[in-house]
Amino acid sequence: MAELKFEITEHIGVVGENARGWSRELNMVSWNDREPKYDLRDWSPDHSKMGKGLTMTADELVALKELLDGLGLDDFGDDMMEE
Repeated sequence: MAELKFEITEHIGVVGENARGWSRELNMVSWNDREPKYDLRDWSPDHSKMGKGLTMTADELVALKELLDGLGLDDFGDDMMEE
């Protein structure tokens, strides 16, 4: 099997972290020297290992944002704060 080559070209942010210290991150990643795409997955602390993830084009990320906007999640956070 060929070696998977990747480069994180831009770190956008961390969504969460698990007990093992891995973080779920949104980054721009170039896979096998291709054009970077948006990538959401778990990474080890030194970024040498990764979990399964989701890679999206800018158009796909915009479509996902529109779907999330339609869920009314703005109110969800407020409800959680009241409990």
